[in-house]
Amino acid sequence: MDRPNQSKARRLRELLSKQTVVLPGAFNALTAMQIERAGFHALYISGAGLSAARGLPDIGLLSLTEVVSDAATITRAVTIPAIVDADTGFGPPLAVMRAMKEFEQAGLAGMQIEDQELPKRCGHLPGKRLVSTSEMVSKLCAASDERRDPDFFIVARTDARAVEGVDAAVRRARAYIDAGADAIFPEALESADEFRTFARQLAKEGGKAPLVANMTEFGKTPYLSVSEFEDLGYRLVLFPVTALRMTTKAIEQMLVELRTHGSQRELLDQMHTRQQLYDLLRYAEYEQRDRQFHSTDDDHAAS
Repeated sequence: MDRPNQSKARRLRELLSKQTVVLPGAFNALTAMQIERAGFHALYISGAGLSAARGLPDIGLLSLTEVVSDAATITRAVTIPAIVDADTGFGPPLAVMRAMKEFEQAGLAGMQIEDQELPKRCGHLPGKRLVSTSEMVSKLCAASDERRDPDFFIVARTDARAVEGVDAAVRRARAYIDAGADAIFPEALESADEFRTFARQLAKEGGKAPLVANMTEFGKTPYLSVSEFEDLGYRLVLFPVTALRMTTKAIEQMLVELRTHGSQRELLDQMHTRQQLYDLLRYAEYEQRDRQFHSTDDDHAAS
């Protein structure tokens, strides 16, 4: 069994037992390192973020191999736990089992799957179609059966609010918990009252699992703070593509400046300096280790 993965999965559960966990979205390893350095205790690997970083829309175009490769690179770069967005699980239950195995071996702390049909759509866009409750339950059972580390975290997302309504979303969530989901992610709720209603109704149904809130920008969900979500009963709060949106906007502005003026001089105060970037990348640590290896080689040569 993968010890680092086991440790990170357990750490995520320990965090949840003590506090509401905020998970900014990382779309590459460097972003993940910045999230960790900023003091966050966990991160989210968004399917939308990974797709955008590869120049693709978030409609389920990435393969399991591509997502595992990107997610493994991200989680290896940090010590904090990461939950990966596995979209619809990459296919039927057998495909979900393979995804579970791959993500566990890659060092992830958790995996999220959703109940949309393929091709999936962004959760805050119209036109979504859902698989049946029984089909999603089969996927979750497959993931739970394949799980080797009992601490590995399975998040079940339901997009039912936009298609079937809040009551149906609650019923689906209850079934998903029974099938092995460790947390429930109701996507695209449209008000604080809806978040409160979902949490209360699920609790009345006997659904005991941490709830996930998705605080994405420009979507159906109003801008609520982490403390507001916590008061509404939510224990994990995602900011899945906030860093990506900030990054792409900053790059766009830089390119306009460069094309217009032929120089980046006026932007220097908006950049990380060479030293700041080196510090983030732990450049000095690598140099020190390299010197140690050369010193060992010299000692061997002298003897």
